[in-house]
Amino acid sequence: MTLHTPITQDLLTRAKWAFSTRRVRRQDALRLNETLGGAVSGDLVLGRVESIGSHKKIQLAEGRASELYVGDLVVLACGARYAPDQFEGLAELDPEGADMLAGGGVLGRMRHRHARMSAPTRVVPLGLLTHASGRVMNLASYALPAADRPAAMMVIGVVGASMNSGKTTAVARLAHGLSRAGHQVAAIKATGTGAFGDFNAFSDTGASYVADFTDAGMVSTYRQPLARIEAGLDTLLAHAEREGCEVAVVELADGVFQKETADLLKNPKVRDSFAGVLFAAPDALAAAGGCAALRAMGVEPAVVTGMVSCSPLGAREAEAATGVRVVTRDALSDPAQANALLARLLDSNERQGVSLGIAEVGVAA
Repeated sequence: MTLHTPITQDLLTRAKWAFSTRRVRRQDALRLNETLGGAVSGDLVLGRVESIGSHKKIQLAEGRASELYVGDLVVLACGARYAPDQFEGLAELDPEGADMLAGGGVLGRMRHRHARMSAPTRVVPLGLLTHASGRVMNLASYALPAADRPAAMMVIGVVGASMNSGKTTAVARLAHGLSRAGHQVAAIKATGTGAFGDFNAFSDTGASYVADFTDAGMVSTYRQPLARIEAGLDTLLAHAEREGCEVAVVELADGVFQKETADLLKNPKVRDSFAGVLFAAPDALAAAGGCAALRAMGVEPAVVTGMVSCSPLGAREAEAATGVRVVTRDALSDPAQANALLARLLDSNERQGVSLGIAEVGVAA
């Protein structure tokens, strides 16, 4: 039998609400469903911290990190995670205790962890937050209204060889450079796991619009249907256009072999919507392998960037191995060079007969 226990706003005020819940109307939470077996990705969970493991802090909805203590009440979202450098886990809840898979507020069952990671922080789920009707609260209910992808918006994709290859930095630097050049830019993370690090990095760039998949109602895109992820990206781009953006820089998380990233790149509707794709690699060998993998998917990388660009020798090796120019993070930040890259992508698309609605290229004073 499903138990629905009334809860007080005072209790919820004392709880630490994770970044993944930042769009949620907290006053909607009026009851607690103590039956956890039917939990799905995005469902909101009230839990009590049982032990501190790898994640010693929680990323709050307010945008700062908070130290975790045993006994803390937290509100997280049930979800899966794919992170080769950290945890891989599923959106499953055990009433005896669940695993904190990400500091941004993802709770589930860990399946694998990197050798350097300690055990996950454990949280005892007290129940699923529900509306007065008993309906479980889910992030999807607080997502931006669904919308179609803008037909003429210029979208630049950024993918990488792996985690920590330099994708987020590339998005941030290019968004900054284009913003300094006078363009209305959107910086968007289309896939990944809910966390504020990348979101905050994008917000610092001067971009006119910043969003990620949590704004489309997903705590994580791992194991989500391709159609849902694609629709989420369409929605984020549409809202960026409504905010006046003419160009969007979009990050796809993890490496090009990660299933959701690979499926998106193999999907002609998504792949062909990118005016160009930047590839971030940690070294020359990864650049060579990654560019080959992209070409097998029908994607010709516009430039190589990432950690490899920090080394002049590594960059030279990567250019020789791939035939693709390596661009440094400083070059992406420079308005003249960011504009030159934009102009090259525009020219390439025009030669292919693709019309993109974007203002005349010119560096702002």
